[in-house]
Amino acid sequence: MSFLAQSLLRIKPSPTIAVTTKAAELKAAGRDVIGLGAGEPDFDTPENIKAAGKAAIDRGDTKYTAVDGTPALKKAICGKFKRENGLAYEPGQITVSSGGKQVIFNALLATLDPGDEVIIPAPYWVSYPDIVLFAGGRPVFVETRAEQGFKMQPEQLEQAITPRTKWLIMNSPSNPTGAAYNSTEMKRLTDVLVRHPHVWILTDDMYEHLVYDNFVFVTPAQIEPRLYERTLTMNGVSKAYSMTGWRIGYAGGPKELIKAMGMLQSQSTSNPCSISQAASVEALNGPQDFIRERAAAFQKRRDLVVGMLNRAPGIHCPKPEGAFYVYPSCAGTIGKTAPSGKVIGSDLDFVNELLEAEGVAVVHGEAFGLSPHFRISYATSTEALTQACTRIQRFCAALR
Repeated sequence: MSFLAQSLLRIKPSPTIAVTTKAAELKAAGRDVIGLGAGEPDFDTPENIKAAGKAAIDRGDTKYTAVDGTPALKKAICGKFKRENGLAYEPGQITVSSGGKQVIFNALLATLDPGDEVIIPAPYWVSYPDIVLFAGGRPVFVETRAEQGFKMQPEQLEQAITPRTKWLIMNSPSNPTGAAYNSTEMKRLTDVLVRHPHVWILTDDMYEHLVYDNFVFVTPAQIEPRLYERTLTMNGVSKAYSMTGWRIGYAGGPKELIKAMGMLQSQSTSNPCSISQAASVEALNGPQDFIRERAAAFQKRRDLVVGMLNRAPGIHCPKPEGAFYVYPSCAGTIGKTAPSGKVIGSDLDFVNELLEAEGVAVVHGEAFGLSPHFRISYATSTEALTQACTRIQRFCAALR
């Protein structure tokens, strides 16, 4: 009999981390591998933010802080929500954690009872369903379609809601598709949610600032103030500020929920890193111009990748509104034979054969709940992307 908890049997390791690890292992073994699996900006943390972290060390800000965030950071977060999203939060409505994933973990563990349902549009970030399962809840997947921009339709949401529904998790712009809901599309969804007052909304806005072609970002409680009291608006500094390793995520929401999440955090990790919190104050309060400049660079990379992938036989790649991912279909390669002699029967076969034949590491669509697709992160250099897409074209052309 295993001594491990039954709850662990409900979850699995992160597939995106697994791909990144495998690519690193192959590189270490001498293989020429281009890794396109990691959801991490290749840009460095801006100098003023790094300087704020160093200054925090020098002045001795290296002690415990309040469990769920320093007063200075909570004030900066309140300012950000008001300035950028038109949302008024007080410090008592703010929580800060060691990354956005911990915010989600805390929220779901603090609220889910066995059998509670959580609606998750698919494709989804790989961690959402596993956190729901670990907390004892039941993920309810709503499958979106490429021809509708990978966006959940209001009638799909309506159909998915039951008396057991506790949460809807929204992610716009999305990981893995880059799909983002404009104000009209978001309003159609919030209209449904207004009719179901027992459903709470967890909105993952981590890619808020990475939008393209003059797209205007909106978040649910901003579009529909009647949802304010049952919305947890989550964000962080990881993507927009290139601070993945600093591990700071945050959220605004109702005081009762925020207090419960803080209690849970007090018995798990306690406070996020004091130095990272000081750097995050500077990130939110300091100059923001570089974000637009970096988003423009990501847009050029997106256009390059979409264009090159759509010239690969058997691949169809939609153009996303945001984030730094594309989610192309590889349906046209299914049933064909790879150079190794293996017949490609799934998107997992496709990505494995691509890695073996051409040394390009991507993540299979099954990991995100919608096949046959694969995810590419274009958060890397133009040179690496050009070479990777050339290899993908060559691999697809070699299929028989």
